[in-house]
Order: sequence, then C-alpha cells, then structure tokens
Amino acid sequence: MRSFFILLLLVPLSACSLLEVAFVNLFTSTGFTVQGNRLLMEGPINQKSLRQFNRVYSENPGIRTIVQLDMPGSVDDDTMIALGYRVRELGLNTYLRSDSKIQSGAVDLFLAGVQRTIEPGAQIGVHSWAGLSKEATDFPRGAPEHEQNRRYIEVMLGSDAFYWFTIEAAPADGMHFMTPAEIATYGLATEPSP
Repeated sequence: MRSFFILLLLVPLSACSLLEVAFVNLFTSTGFTVQGNRLLMEGPINQKSLRQFNRVYSENPGIRTIVQLDMPGSVDDDTMIALGYRVRELGLNTYLRSDSKIQSGAVDLFLAGVQRTIEPGAQIGVHSWAGLSKEATDFPRGAPEHEQNRRYIEVMLGSDAFYWFTIEAAPADGMHFMTPAEIATYGLATEPSP
C-alpha cells in the first residue's frame, strides 16, 4: 500500500481515475501528529480525514494551530470543504513551515485558518479542478458547478478572486507554484512570516 501512495504523490490528485480515488478513500491517508498545541498534518485528504481530525481534536482540545507539511491535495473535495469549515468554526490557525509543500485542496484547507502564517520557502501549488471530462474553466462564470468551491474561498478570504486565479493558473493535470507576489496579492497570509 505504501508504494501506491508514493506513486500517487507523483501526480496531481485531480488526475486520478475514479477507481484510484475510490481506492484511496478506503484507507486513512492523512497523518496527524500532536505536538503541544500544534497539530501536524501530512498526506492527501480523503473521506476519512474529517472523522480523523474530529477524533484527534476531541482528544486534544488544546490544539490551536494546524501545521501543514507535505500535502498533495484532496481526493474528496466535499470532505476537504467540510474540514475547512470545521477548522474555521474551531477558530484554529494554519501554518506553513519553510519545508511545507501544499497543493490543490490542501491549499484550500490552509485558507481555513483564522491566522495564516507562511514561512519563506514554503511551496503552494494551485490548479483547476476537473470532474469527469470537464475542467472548471469549461464552465462559464456563474455556472452552478463553480459555486461550492467559489463560495468556500469567498467565506475564507472575503473575496472569490483567489478561486478564479487558481482555476486559470494551471490545468487540472498541472500545477502552478505561487510566487511571493501572488501570495501577497490574494492575501493568503494574515501574519508576517517569522
């Protein structure tokens, strides 16, 4: 199973087939480690991630900050969005270390932090989403297919501008790593880097 996840990390999660997504959802793929009032997260977000998070948080209610390490994205956007709303509801902060690398849905999770800190060197990769045979950019603005993700970004950042940026930055099977200027433009960090 471990070799499967290593292979999976080599491709953007949105490029996975439905069979691969179903397989990944059978196992816990998100790792959680509690260090004091910090919760370290790594791995892809799948259908089990929200239940895992809720269990860890209930056992460690002193958690104040989620530190995202290497997170290639999510294989279940509904769970990722529910997890993001839960993080915001709990008033937690998110943090990227200099060696953090987050992509796709893991970036959306980062946005859930009330306070968001990014150390220099952290990598943030964004791209379009895809479903079946179409990508986000195949749908006109205002189409209902955009609404769940667009609204989530708007709630987290106060504007949906970042949503439109992400879907145009790279195709679903590609990845655009954001520049410091882009990170500043879209207000991803709320706290100055340490």
